[in-house]
Amino acid sequence: MAFEFGKKQSLETMKLMLTSRRFEEKVNEMFMQGLIHGTTHLGIGQEALHAGVSPALDKDDWILPNHRGHGHCIAKGSTPYDIMAELMAIRDGVCKGMGGSMHIIDTRYKNMGSSGIVGSAIPMAVGMALQMKREGRKNVVCTMFGDAASNRGTFHEALNMASIWKVPSLFLCENNLYGMSVPAKYSVSVEDIAVRATSYNMESRVIDGNDVELVYSTVKEITDSMRMNPRPFLLEAKTYRWLGHSKSDRREYRTKEEEAEWKERCPISMFKDKMIDRGFITEKAFEKMKADVEAEIDAATEACKGKERVSLNEAFDYVYSS
Repeated sequence: MAFEFGKKQSLETMKLMLTSRRFEEKVNEMFMQGLIHGTTHLGIGQEALHAGVSPALDKDDWILPNHRGHGHCIAKGSTPYDIMAELMAIRDGVCKGMGGSMHIIDTRYKNMGSSGIVGSAIPMAVGMALQMKREGRKNVVCTMFGDAASNRGTFHEALNMASIWKVPSLFLCENNLYGMSVPAKYSVSVEDIAVRATSYNMESRVIDGNDVELVYSTVKEITDSMRMNPRPFLLEAKTYRWLGHSKSDRREYRTKEEEAEWKERCPISMFKDKMIDRGFITEKAFEKMKADVEAEIDAATEACKGKERVSLNEAFDYVYSS
């Protein structure tokens, strides 16, 4: 029988999904208004992963998101204000306003952070998991990466070492079908990236990354087992990003029909329908929750506006020289 959330967990999960969606939408709006600079990579359409992964972990388990990781950071504990302040270069940001969208770290919630370097967190996760194993801790490390990162040498080297050392590291491939503008079917030699684990004597699985209950139950099952018997695992979640690779991407490499097909499988809509069928929420209550979340994100954004941004001179306080 498929795993199902109870009412309380369903409502909490839906709020988290809506928070991730609205936060990303707000970030996009802020970029369009020129209030956030640089670039950003949005995960709209991937909310089932944001709301399904970190809640399935223990609070002392570590995550290493990738550059499309706002939702994961919020799910692990950072507030929308924490992240928005970081994007707006405000001192209250999780990295004092100096990291920006692709470099969000919040060790308060065991979030070791993201990086703009594709796949760079994969070997870091192995090292962290190895140290946890040496210390006899019953914690795991989960690192997230995209389909294109599975082609990098660091991916293969790290999986090999993780298997040899039997470390409690969950390698989560968020396969959204595109590495920037290149379809995975043209750049990855296998249909399912999960099968690459076979080369490293590692267990793996492929799941629907738009089904939040499946994501949660799978991650919990795997990581609970890891605590008893430390070993790595490669989990591939099939999903889709609605927007482009980054804010300058016009998505000319894919069709409107494909986008429409995936939007029909919106993870929020799919889960809302389940909740309504189970009597956990009504359409009116859903709209109220959605409006409350929007007000919360708007309030966090407004709280950042007008605050002094970090100065260039302050940045040098964190630069080492010899």
